[in-house]
Amino acid sequence: MHYIPKVDDYVKWRDHEGWVYFKCDESISIEIGVSDKVCHEHGPSFHKKNHILLVCQRFLWNELEYIKNRRNEEDTYKSQEGRYLDPQ
Repeated sequence: MHYIPKVDDYVKWRDHEGWVYFKCDESISIEIGVSDKVCHEHGPSFHKKNHILLVCQRFLWNELEYIKNRRNEEDTYKSQEGRYLDPQ
């Protein structure tokens, strides 16, 4: 059976392991590291972390090894109470 990666899967690819951070038809990005972002003279950044990503093209997905995922009820997004519904 051919594995098709999904966002929030933890995978191993060659000498690297990490979370699938982004997926499109042509590639995925694997998050292999995270570090705190340093504030510069322009004030605090909206983004708090630097994400180190590795791109894996679709024609190489057969080399991916699925390890686990972090999709469960506790990790799924829950909108704020009383928030309007997103357009479909």
